[in-house]
Amino acid sequence: MFYFLSELGDTIPLFNVFRYITFRTGGALLTSALIVFLFGPAIIRTLRGRQGKGQPIRADGPATHFKKAGTPTMGGLMILVGVIGSTLLWVNWSNILVWTVLGVTVLFGAIGFYDDYLKVTKATDKGFSGKMRLLLEFLIAGVACFLIMRYGGAISTVDNKPTDMSSALAFPFFKDFVLQLGWFFIVFGAFVIVAAGNAVNLTDGLDGLAIVPVMIAAGSFGAIAYLSGNIVFSDYLQIHHVKGTGELAIICGALIGAGLGFLWFNAPPAAIFMGDTGSLALGGMLGAIAVATKHEIVLVIIGGLFVIEALSVIIQVASFKLTGKRVFRMAPIHHHFEQLGWTESQVVIRFWIISIMFALLGLATLKLR
Repeated sequence: MFYFLSELGDTIPLFNVFRYITFRTGGALLTSALIVFLFGPAIIRTLRGRQGKGQPIRADGPATHFKKAGTPTMGGLMILVGVIGSTLLWVNWSNILVWTVLGVTVLFGAIGFYDDYLKVTKATDKGFSGKMRLLLEFLIAGVACFLIMRYGGAISTVDNKPTDMSSALAFPFFKDFVLQLGWFFIVFGAFVIVAAGNAVNLTDGLDGLAIVPVMIAAGSFGAIAYLSGNIVFSDYLQIHHVKGTGELAIICGALIGAGLGFLWFNAPPAAIFMGDTGSLALGGMLGAIAVATKHEIVLVIIGGLFVIEALSVIIQVASFKLTGKRVFRMAPIHHHFEQLGWTESQVVIRFWIISIMFALLGLATLKLR
């Protein structure tokens, strides 16, 4: 909405600032944080009043978690209100990539909301059917990847040789090595988005554990989106230029702001949990941005913490089914360290540090080519 004020820049020079993505990203960050700070308490009161017993606690989970019983969930609604409201205020509405990413975010959030609703109303940690949930996620992600492939406008300008990158997979550390996937790109991209959504979902098990790594990843991909969307910077860094991705930096800024607002209420002892409503939506958002910017593999690096959390569950389940033995004391892996005697705050802060290290490593790929 504010972007259209830039059209008055010739008449009122001050309005030229709305042309700059960096200015609008900062505005989106502050606006989303303000929205969550202002409306967060009312949302928490409403959810607490409607949910009764609140978030179900795993019977086989760490004993220290039982004191969290009754804490309301679906706090992702606070984040989504902040992100979507702020984004619509500051972004260029004509950008198809923006609507694609927001579509994935909202629809993944709706799936997570339904899952949370079932858990709360049935007072059980079993929600939506896993197979049906994955099917819906893949359908949504597949449509998003088709739109990205069709309208994304990704090209490679490495060595002044324009190459269509709409259905290609780029590799970090190599400036001109790409793999053309054709229509299989839709399947691959959908897998990236669904995997990202569920990996963040698995990470969300302790107060503040998921939201800070999500913000760190959002900051990293905000930079990547801005650089890949600018033909001068992308040419200098020898990364693939994708027209229009600069606007995605505004979504990332909005996510950081909303995340800061949510962390205010989610800091231990949490007044509200993100729930699947938030974790699935935010993970799907990061996955969609990674696909749109042609940095799917870099997402594995920047989101290394989420990858480790997901792998710990896969390894635990596979090991138990094949050998009858467990590799970890409990999965996801953050519970394993709790069982080893780490306090919740130790696990959370140390995992934040790991997330920062992964993000720095991922950002280093922008220049090491």
